[in-house]
Amino acid sequence: MRVAFYTLGCKVNQYETQALEQLFAGRGHALVPFEGEADVYVVNSCAVTAVSDKKSRQAVRQARKRAPGAVIALCGCYPQTHPEDMAGLPVDLVAGTGDRLGFVGLVERAWAERRPVTALDDAMKRRAFEPLPAGGLEGRTRAMLKVEDGCVNFCTYCIIPYARGPVRSLPLPDAAAQAARLAGEGYRELVLTGIEISSWGHDFRDGSSLIDLVEAVCAAAPGCRIRLGSLEPRTITKDFCARAARLDNLCPHFHLSMQSGCDATLARMNRKYDTARFMESINLLWFAFEVPAVTTDMIVGFPGETEEDFSRSLDFVRECGFSAMHIFPYSRRPGTPAAAMAGQVPNAVKEERARRAGEVAARMEREYLSRLVGEREEVLFEEERDGLWWGHTARYCKVGVRSGENLHNRLRNVQITGVERDCLLGELLNLENR
Repeated sequence: MRVAFYTLGCKVNQYETQALEQLFAGRGHALVPFEGEADVYVVNSCAVTAVSDKKSRQAVRQARKRAPGAVIALCGCYPQTHPEDMAGLPVDLVAGTGDRLGFVGLVERAWAERRPVTALDDAMKRRAFEPLPAGGLEGRTRAMLKVEDGCVNFCTYCIIPYARGPVRSLPLPDAAAQAARLAGEGYRELVLTGIEISSWGHDFRDGSSLIDLVEAVCAAAPGCRIRLGSLEPRTITKDFCARAARLDNLCPHFHLSMQSGCDATLARMNRKYDTARFMESINLLWFAFEVPAVTTDMIVGFPGETEEDFSRSLDFVRECGFSAMHIFPYSRRPGTPAAAMAGQVPNAVKEERARRAGEVAARMEREYLSRLVGEREEVLFEEERDGLWWGHTARYCKVGVRSGENLHNRLRNVQITGVERDCLLGELLNLENR
């Protein structure tokens, strides 16, 4: 079969699509672009917002229009959380977020039998982590390593705990073995990802925590940069920072999910920290690491957020001095407590607040990048575009240099010479490189 994939949503979805690609290829099937002709179109969906649902439906209908005789398979968080919506979609196979290893067989069955297949379980009853092949397709410079699934935080705006179920962790020896294998395959950077990686090890009930995993992975792949996915702010403790700072190949880039800089809003979101605890995390990181990159997410226009609340949140953001931010206007997600809250903020107000927050974020990002001018940074190069080779530093700052060499998947030392918009510019140094 010719199989095409379309992926929406988070890094976990991207990881799982890469794993499915490997599983299909291992069974002798050909991988083809989603925009072209295929026998099977797989839409790996997201349900984080109602807009995500809409995009998933659009992808399904586009595939059906393109290939009326193909098998259309919809999997992921959308069918897991909204199975009632599937009846109106032109799909042949409906699956959720579980049993990805069995998904290939379901697709083959749908193709052979030409009759609808539905395979949905109860995510809340899952107790075991499903290991999947890590890595990606040939030519990629960094690999994602999924080490955790599930979440039990139940933030009031989020439906993902219902889509993914409780916390399940990849055992530490397995994570280390996968990291060593990926390093041996030539990947220069590994990204530890999961639905809520800060919860890694909680299900083992033996005192294991994320820093134990990070130490093991760094030791197993000493020639690879190890980058952490999104972290719950309370993960950052004195012990975490002291141990993390001793790891030479751990990237000093920490994405702390903030969501709001107003304590009243954080309480309505059912976040488990306040601004004082968040700031403690930032201070600990700046004490332990040299010029760490601290990035974050921010939701504006959450139900009940007043102009005063938003102003307080912006003041806190300025105090934090993030190197980069992702800013989202609140999107009403049916089925979550926040969707039924009083004080829903008009769309025009949300968009205006997102614009103002974006201006603050852009200034902070430029200030952070400017601090790096004149410094020497090791850059992992990924692609050539517009006459420059582009890559990322360990702090995940994008860097462009001019070079006649093929720098793909090379780690090179670069002298940073300037800032252009949200990127750094630099010159290659004739120092030892990899």
